[in-house]
Parts: sequence; C-alpha cells; structure tokens
Amino acid sequence: MSASPPHTRPLAIPGLSRSDHGEPSIFLPENLLRDARRQRGLGEGRVPPVCVLDPDLDIVRYVRRRDRARASPIWACYHTDLWETEWGGHGLGIIGGAVGASFAVLLAEQLFVSGCELLISVTSAGQIARHLTLPATILIDRALRGEGTSHAYLPSEADVEAEPGQITAAASGLADRNISFVQGMTWTTDAPFRETSSALSAAAAAGALAVEMEAAALYAFARARLRPVVCVAIVTNQMAQRAGDFDKGPEDGAEHALAVVSAIAAGHHSPC
Repeated sequence: MSASPPHTRPLAIPGLSRSDHGEPSIFLPENLLRDARRQRGLGEGRVPPVCVLDPDLDIVRYVRRRDRARASPIWACYHTDLWETEWGGHGLGIIGGAVGASFAVLLAEQLFVSGCELLISVTSAGQIARHLTLPATILIDRALRGEGTSHAYLPSEADVEAEPGQITAAASGLADRNISFVQGMTWTTDAPFRETSSALSAAAAAGALAVEMEAAALYAFARARLRPVVCVAIVTNQMAQRAGDFDKGPEDGAEHALAVVSAIAAGHHSPC
C-alpha cells in the first residue's frame, strides 16, 4: 500500500489580490453550454437581444401570471430557466432568482455567448443615503467592491465604474419615459447579514446611496469583457429597521421594473 504524498502548502492560489487578469480562462461558458445542450437534447439558438436579471423574481412572476412569457426552448444553463416575453416593443429574456455577485456573473457570461446584446440587472437594495424617498430608483454608475467576484476580472481597487456610454444611454431612455431616478454609487456586498453600523457608515462616507449584491461584479465583468451591462437598484428598505419595510408598490414593483427595463433598452437602441 503506497503512502499518501506529503501535504505541501500551495504556493499561489488566486485570492482577492490576483495578477492574472489578462490570462484567458480554461473553463469557458460556451463549452459548458455546448455540453449542457448535448446532455439535455437542446438545439442551437439565440436568447433575446435584451436580457434581464431579476433577483427577487418579481418580474418573472408578473409576466407568467399574465401568460406573457414562455420558457426559452434553447437556454441550456444548468441552474436557471430563461423566460421570453415582448414588452415595450422589445424582446426580453428574463432570469429570476439571480441573487449575488458570483451567480449574476455566472449567468452574464452564459447570456452573452448565447446572443444577449444588452444585460440589465434590476435588484432591490437597502437605503444608505438618508435623503432618498422610498421606493427610489438608482441608475448605478459606480459600485464599491465588497464582494469577491469582481477581483477575478479587474485589479483590486476600491470601486468599479460602469461604462459611461451605457449609463448615458440608460439615463436618456429613463428621462425620455419620464421615469424618476437618481444616478449614483452603491455598495455591493456578499454578506447582507453583516451590514454593520461601521460598514454602512464607511459606505456612506464613500458616497454610496444604497447597498445591493450584484453591481460591482457585473460592472467588473462588463469592463473586462467589453459587454454592455446596466445595473439598477430599487431601494425598498432600511434593512428591516422599521415595520412595513420592503414595500415595492403595486404588483411588487414589477410594472415599474419593466418600465425601467423598456426605457433603458430604448435608450440603448436610440440612434446617436
């Protein structure tokens, strides 16, 4: 019986401080989807041009209740369903339950190799800036990096900025539809139940308006991969510090979220 090899300490396991950002990945989303299609007997095809991440499932539930959506026949992701609908003159592909930085980027990688041309994330968020009147809509133009996924895509900095042209187009679309919004920064965290007073004070001092769980990672992915991504936060709560928190409005805010998505898509596709 052979002896087990002696345990040796790894020399360079990538952590939050990585130096391999320009090195290609061995594991590719297109290859994962290739084998998922083979295993599940799915054909080739493309997802709708505008795709939406819906962490709270409000949009998915709304369009399904109204028989306005069908399950994509070609979406091969192991972890999610993609629901296709027409809304506001745009073909949309919506994925519900996309909570957290790593999961959001896992899906973003797969969506863009499947034909997505614009990804919009509409997440709920907790209030940091006291001047906001809830519910408030934030067009996120920068995010503090309080999660791990963004560090695999971009060198470590305190925050990551959205691509300015995408934000300008989104803001134009929202203004054209008379949708009230605030443009600004959020704090992206991986640990919502570790939102301490100290952490929230530091985020506020840095200029964050709210706290959410996806934007920093999605924007780091977008910058590294040169993909069009727009993140929106609907600020609905004060971390359950008062009764009646998390009220999103009629239809759990789904109609408003779809109006926001349609407006951003229209701004993105408007001629310059």
